[in-house]
Amino acid sequence: MPHHAVFSVAEDVTHARARSAGEMFRRIAAYLKRYPWFALGTMSCAMLTTLLGLAYPKLTQLIIDRVIVQHQEHLLGWYVAALVCAFVFRDFFNGLRIQLNNTFEQRVIFDMRRDLYDKLQHLPVGYFDQRATGDIMTRVMDDVTALERILIDGAEQGTVAVLSVFGVMTMLFWFNAELAWLAMTPLPFLALGALIYTRTAHARYRIQRRAMSAMNALLHDNLQGIRQIKLFARELHELTRFERHAGDVRASTLSVMRVWSVYSPSMSCVAALGAALILYFGGIKVLQGEMTLGQLVGFLGYLVMFYDPVGRLHHLNQMFQAARAAGERIFDILDAPSEATERIHTRLFGGRVAGDVRFEDVHFEYVRHRPVLREISFHAAPGQTVALVGPTGAGKSTIIHLLSRFHDVGQGRVLVDERDVRDATLGSLRAQMGVVSQEPFLFNGTIRENILYGRLDASESDLMSAATAANAHEFVARLPKGYDSRVGERGVKLSVGEKQRISIARALLKNPPILLLDEATASVDTATEGLIQEALARLMRGRTCLMIAHRLSTVRHAGLILVLEQGRIIERGSHAELLKQGGLYARLCQIQAPGTIEEKIAELQQAAPRPGPTKNPA
Repeated sequence: MPHHAVFSVAEDVTHARARSAGEMFRRIAAYLKRYPWFALGTMSCAMLTTLLGLAYPKLTQLIIDRVIVQHQEHLLGWYVAALVCAFVFRDFFNGLRIQLNNTFEQRVIFDMRRDLYDKLQHLPVGYFDQRATGDIMTRVMDDVTALERILIDGAEQGTVAVLSVFGVMTMLFWFNAELAWLAMTPLPFLALGALIYTRTAHARYRIQRRAMSAMNALLHDNLQGIRQIKLFARELHELTRFERHAGDVRASTLSVMRVWSVYSPSMSCVAALGAALILYFGGIKVLQGEMTLGQLVGFLGYLVMFYDPVGRLHHLNQMFQAARAAGERIFDILDAPSEATERIHTRLFGGRVAGDVRFEDVHFEYVRHRPVLREISFHAAPGQTVALVGPTGAGKSTIIHLLSRFHDVGQGRVLVDERDVRDATLGSLRAQMGVVSQEPFLFNGTIRENILYGRLDASESDLMSAATAANAHEFVARLPKGYDSRVGERGVKLSVGEKQRISIARALLKNPPILLLDEATASVDTATEGLIQEALARLMRGRTCLMIAHRLSTVRHAGLILVLEQGRIIERGSHAELLKQGGLYARLCQIQAPGTIEEKIAELQQAAPRPGPTKNPA
């Protein structure tokens, strides 16, 4: 993949691509086709329920004309019994429809959420850098539910409503063709109203979905940062921000409902005018003897059944517009390019690699014409430790990301055991690597679950051994529930040093041949630093290590030290060799005051002109 392609997933992270109604229907139908029997059963029960409901107006007409008017009392019991049977079977099939529909609905929701989550896991990290977590969560939870309504309820009710319209229309013309034509009078006005509403509603629903997503994103962010909000006493400030986003949701929702409050009653009024016409002209026919009273009552019963599905179609139109806006946001994720889709013929790293890592003239840029790495070449032999030092923004983390293929190089090659990492599947490549970062991430589960994340099938003795080697077993054993103690969200119940040792135990359990370290002791006290350094020494033994170093004390024993500045390697060698060169690294070592490498570089840059970059040896 070209280096700029990673971030071309979506230049506009707020707006999903507009899709036609036809495209949406095709995408939605793919989920319905997975369960044809549920779809058929739901539709069949819905149609039987509708057909059985047609018996009521006809039986009502017979009771009026034959039993009441003609005094055929012996028929009353039969007609009422038939009516009861029709109601019983109607409600039986309706109950069966509800069960089938709910099962169908939940399976489709499960499939769609699963597809979304699976897709999210295969998107490049650049996709998540440009999107708020709350926005993504809204798409997976709320938008899927909104789309599901048109998937199941819309498809079922829409089909039944259309069939009901034609079925009842047939009965109307059978009863009285002249009155039936009068009943059709409101249809052009109803169709025109639906067309106008459809052409304008989609934009309003899209704005509503975006406003809801923005509010959820802010809520998620603030809950994550609640300690900072309290420490800086910014409760009122954040309340104001939330009020603004919640106000946008309120305004966009009111905009939707304001139009609906005009559209829905207007359509009902038009339908009511049609019923008034039937009452007037039907009443004349009854008075003139051209129609019986029972026939008029039966006709009016069917007329109600005719306008009811028409009104239902208007509600489905509203539902579809909301679902279409949600569907655009869902398919925006499903259509995003996955990680490393450019390599069709990928192979596995068979077995355990030796750990030979090589960068050959690597160039990389996140944004076009703004290079982050230039002419990066180095070799890490199996079992060797390579330390990356330099100021913030020099490109240290990017080198780690290129090796693990969070991004792909723009030019040059990254090799593991003489194989270009782009030729291997991501899973087989990352299975060879372990990571211990400066800010370790723990999942909201137990200590046991977090350590076992390194190797899910590890035995209890393996877990204990890894925790002991990471100097974690002692503090874990003191906890009330030991390894079954919950760590809280992002490990909030543990100290930084405890989280770091759990992270090291996780990496030890994975036992990778290649280790990626981002200074694991930068944020802990001296006593804890000693424990972590001891654990890291065990972890690094016999592995190829790429270490981002923020403290000089962790660099001295590295086999190769690379000093980076502005995306280039300006110095390289062992600790002793770099001291002899008398360059930037040597001057850093001469500064005895405590602090990180970045802080000392800043001091040097203020005291003297920056040394010019030297040519990077191959």
